[in-house]
Amino acid sequence: MKQPAAILEELDDWEVLCSFLPEGWEEKARECGALTRARNIGGADALLRVLLIHIANGCSLAETSVRAEQMGLGKLNASAVFKRLRAAEEWLRWMADQMRSSLGIVRPQIEQRVRVVDATAISEPGSTGTDWRIHYAINLADLQCDFFELTDVHGGESWRRFPVAPGDILLGDRGYANPNGVQHVVDAGGDVVVRLNRVGVATVAEQLQLNRNMECPSWVHNGESKPIRGRLVIVRRSRQATEYARKKLRQQASKKQTTVTEASLEAAKYFFVWTTLRSSWSRKQVLELYRSRWQIELAFKRMKSIMGLGHLPKADPRSCRAWLHGKLLTSLLVERMIGEAKTISPWGYELDTAKEHVA
Repeated sequence: MKQPAAILEELDDWEVLCSFLPEGWEEKARECGALTRARNIGGADALLRVLLIHIANGCSLAETSVRAEQMGLGKLNASAVFKRLRAAEEWLRWMADQMRSSLGIVRPQIEQRVRVVDATAISEPGSTGTDWRIHYAINLADLQCDFFELTDVHGGESWRRFPVAPGDILLGDRGYANPNGVQHVVDAGGDVVVRLNRVGVATVAEQLQLNRNMECPSWVHNGESKPIRGRLVIVRRSRQATEYARKKLRQQASKKQTTVTEASLEAAKYFFVWTTLRSSWSRKQVLELYRSRWQIELAFKRMKSIMGLGHLPKADPRSCRAWLHGKLLTSLLVERMIGEAKTISPWGYELDTAKEHVA
C-alpha cells in the first residue's frame, strides 16, 4: 500500500486527493491572497501541488523548484517558491481549519482564547545535520498559529517563552508541568490545563487511594511566591489504554536500564490533568479541553512518523507560520485519508467523491 506522502506526488492520484479538500479551496486561494497573479504557475491546483512537494515531502526550496518544472506545474526558482509559500499562509490555515471541522476535532465553544502550546524537534536532511526546535502556540478557535519561536535543539519547553493575555487558556503536555511556567501564565491573568509528568503522577498514586474518577484541590509553588491553587482531575483509563501506557513505561525503562516502580504501574491506570480553571468549569469540561489539544498533537505525531518534518524556512517569520499551517493541513489530510481507508474499495476511493469523466 502506498504511503500518503507518495500519493501527494502522483499525477494519477491528485484528483482523488483533491476530493478530500474542503469545498471552495481553489477559489479561496485568490481570496486569501495566495494567488493574486498566476505568473509561472497554472493556478490554485498547481500552486498547492508545488507547496506540498516542499511541505509534505520535505524537499528543499531548490529541489521543489526542479520537481515542479519536471511535473509541468510551473517554472519557479527557489526564491519564487519561497515567496509563494509566504503568500499562502492564510490559505493554508483556512484549509487546515476546514479539514479539522470535517474530521470532527473538537472546537472549543467558549469566548476565551484557548491555545495549544507545544514544541517539535526538526532534523533537516542534508550534510549539515542541523537540528532545530520550533515552539508554537495554535489558537484552537481557528487553528491560527499566533506565536512561534525557533531555537536550537537544546531549547527547553516552557510556558515562559509565550506571551499570555488576560483570559487566555493554555493547554500543554507534561513537558510544561513546572511551577515557574504556571506562575508566568497566572501572573499574566491566564489559566493552564496541563498533563502531570510521570514523577508527579507516581507521587499522587502513593498519596491518594485511586480507585475511581475523581478530582481534588492541589497547589504548586516555585519556592519564591505564594502557592498557586488548582485542581487535580483524574480519569481512569480503559484496559487497553492502561496496557499501552504500561508498555511505554517498560520500553523507556529498558532503554535507560532501569525498572518500573509499582507506583508508576498503578498510576498508569489513570490520566492526570492539573488546571487553574475555577470550579465553574466542570471536570468533564476540563477533560474535553485537554482532549482538543491531544487531537491536534496526535495529527502532528502521525504526520512525523509517516513523512518526517523536512526543511524549515528559517529566515522569515511569515514563511515559518505558512510552513507550520501547511504541516497541520497535511497531517489532517493524512488523518482523513486514513479514515477513508477503513472503507476502501478496489479502485481506491469512494465513487461519489471523484469527478465523473464520460467518454
